[in-house]
Amino acid sequence: MNYQDTLNWMFQQLPMYQSKGKTAFRKDLTNAFKISNNLGEPHTRFKSIHVAGTNGKGSTSHMLASVLQEAGYKVGLYTSPHLRDFRERIRINGKVVSKQFVIGFIKRNKAFFEVNNLSFFEMTVGMAFDYFAKQNVDIAVIEVGLGGRLDSTNIITPELSVITNIGFDHVQFLGDTLEKIAAEKAGIIKENIPVVIGETQPETQTVFKEKAKSTNSDIYFSDQLIENVLESDLKGAYQKHNIKTVIQSINVLRHSGFSISDSELKKGLLNVTKNTGLQGRWQVIQYNPKVICDTAHNKEGLTFVLQQLQLETYSQFHIVFGAVNDKDLNTIIPLFPKNATYYFCKPDVPRGLDAVLLQKNFLEYNIQGEVYKSVEEALSKAKSNASNSDLIFVGGSTFVVAEII
Repeated sequence: MNYQDTLNWMFQQLPMYQSKGKTAFRKDLTNAFKISNNLGEPHTRFKSIHVAGTNGKGSTSHMLASVLQEAGYKVGLYTSPHLRDFRERIRINGKVVSKQFVIGFIKRNKAFFEVNNLSFFEMTVGMAFDYFAKQNVDIAVIEVGLGGRLDSTNIITPELSVITNIGFDHVQFLGDTLEKIAAEKAGIIKENIPVVIGETQPETQTVFKEKAKSTNSDIYFSDQLIENVLESDLKGAYQKHNIKTVIQSINVLRHSGFSISDSELKKGLLNVTKNTGLQGRWQVIQYNPKVICDTAHNKEGLTFVLQQLQLETYSQFHIVFGAVNDKDLNTIIPLFPKNATYYFCKPDVPRGLDAVLLQKNFLEYNIQGEVYKSVEEALSKAKSNASNSDLIFVGGSTFVVAEII
């Protein structure tokens, strides 16, 4: 199989949560341990940082990787989902895994995957761990896929656990209260391993403290400890929470023996995109008219993004919006302004929500807009309607952003 054949097999034969939804969700770590055993326990052969949270875990993971790179470490980075190419999920010092490794890994393990009916995410995590071990990384930043306690990445014992924040997302899997969701995220807290919490929330603070106490883990609430926020090339006011989380995490790593200077910390935060290749976070696609995209897709994330958009200077506001079919739209539509021009579209994945249904949902809140066949068509129409002084926002789903980058 060539690279495209390999990807086709991965995407079509095995369930992929980001594309298929709940049918791909696994409720235990049995298969994660199976594949790790089959590969020779690669996750035990490198140091790691484990990052969970409802919002900000991707940005935080990339920031941490960038800082560690600036400090001279060989850094693995595992994140999900990808925007354009599957290989974005697995990087070392910003360079994506080679096509040859992806092909070889699937070829060597294909029979095992089929016999054990492994999910897309399970085998992808196994691929990342195998790659990082074989490439002898100094440390890997591992982003949780969904939840924490039962996520396939949760077989690692990291140097540090990080939980950015807690919000209502994936409630069908994680629970319908912040306390229940926090308990699932807290599942990444390991015995005697320190944990950094990004945001102090009344509903979740006790959950984290009790879990940390039961595991004898030092716990740090970064928003209580860090006052001065450093600059980053990742723009958007909401990044200040992630920056505080990263600063506190670096402070903890320093106490664990990692050598990271203040100048390396500052450089790392200022060069995240350059060092790691991160895209889709408050990314300006063009000017005149200004087009901004962001992958925020739940109430907490979109609240920050929409607040930031209101600070922009523009004549007219255009919003290109698409969503997935398991999104609770009633929690996010009220956030959106009524005095904008809307372009509804369906991201090109099986899990995408039909644009006509999306339009009907918005109409229930007295927000009108037109339906378009694709994200590309919707954005093209927005651009043709907009003057140079207008603002266009594209978002609602990672998949919507992926189609325009």
